[in-house]
Amino acid sequence: MIPIAKPYLTEDEAMAAHDAVLSGWVTQGPRVKEFEERFAARVDAPHAVAVSSCTTALHLALLVCGVKPGDEIICPSMSYVATSNSILYCGARPVFAEVEPQTYNIDIEHVRSLTNERTKAILIVHQMGMPADIDAFAALCRDRDIALVEDAACATGSRYNGHPIGSHTDLACFSFHPRKVITTGDGGMITTTRPEYEEKLRLLRQHGMSVSDRVRHEATKLIFEDHVEIGYNYRMTDIQAAVGIRQLEKLDWIVDRRRKIAAYYNDAFRDIECLRVPEEPRGRLSNYQSYSLYLRQSAPLTRNELMARLLTKGITTRRGIMTSHRETAYRQLFGHISLPVSEDLSDRSILLPLYPGLTDEEVACVTAAVRDEVAS
Repeated sequence: MIPIAKPYLTEDEAMAAHDAVLSGWVTQGPRVKEFEERFAARVDAPHAVAVSSCTTALHLALLVCGVKPGDEIICPSMSYVATSNSILYCGARPVFAEVEPQTYNIDIEHVRSLTNERTKAILIVHQMGMPADIDAFAALCRDRDIALVEDAACATGSRYNGHPIGSHTDLACFSFHPRKVITTGDGGMITTTRPEYEEKLRLLRQHGMSVSDRVRHEATKLIFEDHVEIGYNYRMTDIQAAVGIRQLEKLDWIVDRRRKIAAYYNDAFRDIECLRVPEEPRGRLSNYQSYSLYLRQSAPLTRNELMARLLTKGITTRRGIMTSHRETAYRQLFGHISLPVSEDLSDRSILLPLYPGLTDEEVACVTAAVRDEVAS
């Protein structure tokens, strides 16, 4: 059976976790600090703050840019529900925008039409690792005096106009879930260009505590903490950070391998008229966190039929990226919302296996199986 995804973990990560456990410091401590510094340097960001997940990263990012109950935040529906859930955690309202058919990323013209006096921020998603048009959204946010937050959960190692995702805006949020490009088991990171945001993020992630555990431990004089505001327990552990440090060292190789597999798929499927392969707009470099193949109306079978047939051949796939507005919880909250482009992409796309450990033989097996079903 060929799985849809598999994290690339070796003895390096196992020994790093082993050493962290035996150090006696297993919660947020010196390894978290090192991981933050290395991650910030890797993405050319002035500051990086580690947290427990990308969901908690998004929650804190929205809070530090002033989102409050009653505000509206524009985001794509075509994203995992964590994107819009983070908005609800702030008491704000997600306003769902359409996406572009070619990139699966949020459509700026639709976003422009949705902004109003209640719009506090735009939350863009670099879907499946493909960078959104950051410059265009940054310009729109400047014109409207609203905040821009990047959901870069899938985009570690991706680049926009030659620079790493995480280096362009005030707030970008990353995920280290096992389905992502590098993993810490779970965990997240927020990069920011603003020192006041960094200070606030560090405060909020640890119960609003004025002095961190690490600072107290390293102090040479008596220090007592104060809880200066209501915060959260959104800390990363030193065990996770130790794994993340080793993963970060392999990031370039991991992205290169992913891109080679995606290029192989593109070459294999580009000549099949009923299929549409991903495209990288000029200035965008995707890490191909996922590979999405779109089945046109002319396809000889439905997306679900293709998934079922591939499964009988030992190939695991997933449906296209979900649309949050059609999930039960959101239908109950907001009623019927129509986003035909997002819905079509979600319903007619299939995610193929893609991970660094996928062998050339397995890649060839996947491509041959898909071609047999759709080109016969």
